Amino acid sequence: MSRCRVARLEDLPAGQLKLVEADGTRVVLARVLDEVFACSDECSHQGGPLSEGRLSGARLACPWHGWMYDLRSGECAMPARGARVASYPVTIEAGEIWVEVP
Repeated sequence: MSRCRVARLEDLPAGQLKLVEADGTRVVLARVLDEVFACSDECSHQGGPLSEGRLSGARLACPWHGWMYDLRSGECAMPARGARVASYPVTIEAGEIWVEVP
């Protein structure tokens, strides 16, 4: 695992998404209230850019076909077909967002 500083917390308002790169991996950051989640930018259905999707609570919908992922686990919540996107551990230290990617 590689741990990378990807953004400042102040640059990610609550309810917003931000596309970042962590050690060559495209990662979507999502801030839900005081928590920050990180997942792959690629929808498992047909590769849609999740960073352009719609955030609803802790769920992120793909802009192409509406597949919805739970940001806490990366599991597809709709349609429930067992699909998932990679989710990455996030830590916040001194106002900096760090993500661990493989």
